[in-house]
Amino acid sequence: MTTGNDAAFAPRVIEIGSSESESMFTNIRRAMRLAWEINKLSFEDADEIRRKFSELTGRPVDPSFLLIPPFYTDQGVNIRVGKNVFINQCCHLMDIGGIELGDDVMLGPKVNLITSYHPVEPAERRARALAKPIVLRKNVWVSAAATILAGVTIGESSVVAAGAVVTHDVPANSLAAGVPARVIRELP
Repeated sequence: MTTGNDAAFAPRVIEIGSSESESMFTNIRRAMRLAWEINKLSFEDADEIRRKFSELTGRPVDPSFLLIPPFYTDQGVNIRVGKNVFINQCCHLMDIGGIELGDDVMLGPKVNLITSYHPVEPAERRARALAKPIVLRKNVWVSAAATILAGVTIGESSVVAAGAVVTHDVPANSLAAGVPARVIRELP
């Protein structure tokens, strides 16, 4: 997975009706089933949640990983999580483009990480999907109901304020807020 972004980073293009899009829809069906299984569990079932999340992503998660259901995703297989990651309830990780959550990342309730989108041009919208990765570096906190869009990297130890919509990279040790989000101050 790409872990850095710059202006030259081109989106991955998925042509609707192609073998790649068929694989994408197969993953959606699988992810919906596994998310439903996770969402039947209670917070007290932390070991089973970790087991099911590991199955969803195709790789084991650290015993320090915590998730409070419900949880939603469209692929699952493109999510990477570090150690001591916390995902609060009602988060949506739309990971077609890939999502990387570094060590000590915290996602507040109702956070949306959206790695895919459609072209703006009307004739193109149903013909293809575009995708870019989202990277949250070590010790990032994304507060309640914030949305991070495709191609964004949040720098180490930064905070995204509640309700923010992040459309551009956020440097390390920064507090970003607003719609669209902008850095409002540096953090110590």
